[in-house]
Amino acid sequence: MFTTVTVLLAYRFIDSPKEKMLRREIETLQLQYNLLDKKMDQAQLVLNDLQDRDDNIYRVIFEAEPIPNTIRQAGFGGSDRYSVFDNFDNAELLKSATERLDRITKQLYVQSKSFDEVVKLAKNKEKLLASIPAIMPINQKDLLHQVTSGFGWRTHPIYKTPEFHPGMDFTAEQGTPIYATGDGVIEVADNLAQGYGNHVVIKHEFEYQTLYGHMSKIACRVGQKVKRGQLIGYVGSTGLSTAPHVHYEVLKKGERVNPINFYYNDLSPEQYQVMLDLSTKSSQSFD
Repeated sequence: MFTTVTVLLAYRFIDSPKEKMLRREIETLQLQYNLLDKKMDQAQLVLNDLQDRDDNIYRVIFEAEPIPNTIRQAGFGGSDRYSVFDNFDNAELLKSATERLDRITKQLYVQSKSFDEVVKLAKNKEKLLASIPAIMPINQKDLLHQVTSGFGWRTHPIYKTPEFHPGMDFTAEQGTPIYATGDGVIEVADNLAQGYGNHVVIKHEFEYQTLYGHMSKIACRVGQKVKRGQLIGYVGSTGLSTAPHVHYEVLKKGERVNPINFYYNDLSPEQYQVMLDLSTKSSQSFD
């Protein structure tokens, strides 16, 4: 009787060699799953960053709609998709890992197709990128001041009345070169517009225009194609002006917009902030 009880207790509380082996296998499987789970966490973080940059940077630059979250989250149909694991030990563990890996794989596929689309958009937008005004009209080394008057309400230097200043003024020595800020075609090159004196208007692609006023001399002609950085005239003080400078405007679809948003090829973030501060503090324009 004692022997029988001892054997029963041994079977109940002492693992057999086979049970010990199975337990070690389960522990190894759990460890491998935990490592896999951490790797999938890292992959998901990288993927989330790619998705965020895709929607909020790349697609914004190329004026494309962000990918809907319903598409990015990559749902799967069919309740029996993972039923193949039902007869396995740790079935739920296997189902969970496989489902998560499938979801990440699908999201990667969606992101890959999105980047393919962005590449096509970039190739189609090469003309846009060249056309957008992206530099200042005068070299920084030639400026007497970073900026003398910004976009907004100012006191007119001659009439001394409040007046909206639709551009930015850059002071430089008489005769300093003025450059086209984007690829385009010369639309106006004369002194017929009241107040601007000798001035040039460039028509860019995608409904952009730029205006350069108060030149001492115009160095281009109507109908001429110009590239960003090409000489178009020289600083002067013609028209309604109190000192040599260039009055610079940017128009989008015929509406004047703040030129300070279009110097990203010239200025570092720190220089941009300095110019932004100066342009908002200027109280009187030169024209």
